[in-house]
Amino acid sequence: MAFYIVYIQEAHPSDIWQMAANVRQNVVFASPKNSEARTDIASACVRNLHLKIPALLDPLDNRTERAYSGWPDRLYVIDRDGRVAYKSKPGPFGFHPAEMEQVFSKVL
Repeated sequence: MAFYIVYIQEAHPSDIWQMAANVRQNVVFASPKNSEARTDIASACVRNLHLKIPALLDPLDNRTERAYSGWPDRLYVIDRDGRVAYKSKPGPFGFHPAEMEQVFSKVL
């Protein structure tokens, strides 16, 4: 079993829609214009949040986000055959750990 975080497009870029909380927390980023800039922002996110789960990076064309409806936050379980066994409702309010745990029990 493996767990990953997929970093998708910036949710609240400073050049589109900035949240006051981002300013207070000093996490203000503009929409990246190239892959290197997106990599830099994702790396800052991993460092600042002290994430221990490996992070993957959605390409600049956002193909992963579009394929999986990753915004806002979602949780997925992918089975051994590569099929989606569980997709949460939008998080964090749509996260239901007990439901996800039941799916884990079935796919393991």
